[in-house]
Amino acid sequence: MADAKVIPFDDDRSRGGAAQRPSRRRGAGSRRGSGKPAPVHQLDEHLDRPADGPVEGLVVQDDVPVTSEEPEPEPEPEPESASGPGPESGPEGGLGGLERRIAGGLAFLRRRLTGDYEVDDFGYDEELTDQVLMSLLRPVYENYFRVEVKGIENIPAEGGALIVANHSGTVPLDGLMMQVAVHDHHPAERHLRLLAADLVFVLPVVNELARKLGHTLACAEDAERLLAQGELVGVMPEGFKGIGKPFGERYKLQRFGRGGFVSTALRQGAPIVPCSIVGAEEIYPMLGNAKTLARVLGFPYFPLTPTFPWLGPLGAIPLPTKWTIQFGEPIPTDGYPPEAAEDPMLMFNLTDQVREQIQHTLYKLLVQRRSVFF
Repeated sequence: MADAKVIPFDDDRSRGGAAQRPSRRRGAGSRRGSGKPAPVHQLDEHLDRPADGPVEGLVVQDDVPVTSEEPEPEPEPEPESASGPGPESGPEGGLGGLERRIAGGLAFLRRRLTGDYEVDDFGYDEELTDQVLMSLLRPVYENYFRVEVKGIENIPAEGGALIVANHSGTVPLDGLMMQVAVHDHHPAERHLRLLAADLVFVLPVVNELARKLGHTLACAEDAERLLAQGELVGVMPEGFKGIGKPFGERYKLQRFGRGGFVSTALRQGAPIVPCSIVGAEEIYPMLGNAKTLARVLGFPYFPLTPTFPWLGPLGAIPLPTKWTIQFGEPIPTDGYPPEAAEDPMLMFNLTDQVREQIQHTLYKLLVQRRSVFF
């Protein structure tokens, strides 16, 4: 016996009857557009069963004609030219995208010239950072140092947190690369507010750029204010001892001060996120330190590298090493009582815990690294 085909029908009576919603289907046995119901004998021929025999799976309603529905022919897509879509078809490409970029650039310049932009109490200019400064740092981050980021999910999506990292490289480029890593790789595109040394804010040009990027003085008061506002705060407790250490002591963490960053995190109940940076130690291999010249210039050290100062300005170009930045699991501090910030033993233990976690991750990343430059 041939297989029976089931022709479904809408139960119009259960939805108000056929009179309330007239059928727009065409007859199965008629020509297209005739609108006549199919005769019963055509159904029998179609199902290969006698007209008076029971048809399993077929429900015939008195007031609903048996119909079949033919799909409307879809319009053929217009052929694209060999050069692809037109200049204004893409949201970002072609002349349309170029015009939008030009209009956005002109609007940005107008706001800068008229002073119609916001700067917070610390001098941070978010619009300038996103539109200009990050765009200048990003090629160095992506193409020169080729930074690889791990553990970005350990940074909270919102609320204050303190990121503690090792410091190295003779010139503090590691902090800037860490800022780009957080902004470009975090799902929430969060901004990292770095705590910088006093020297940064007395140097011309550098002072203004640091303020615009969101850097502020490395003091407990500023750090607590930023954490209370729900900001990400970055600190490198090694300070000048870290970036000015000899090349022979690379990736060996220096002393973390007196644990002031732990006390700040405890007061605000902010988690501490350890961060380990590999690759920055080799950009300026520091072979010596001209201490006399450093005292004359007012610098904490004056580096002597294989290229600086022997090659003049060319010696200031960093070596193109391969970087890895890994953010470790956060250490919570909100479970401690308020008076815990004054407990020296607790601060010492937490400081040592953060330091050991960063050092252990550095060793692990160094073992995994194939080459300094690849």
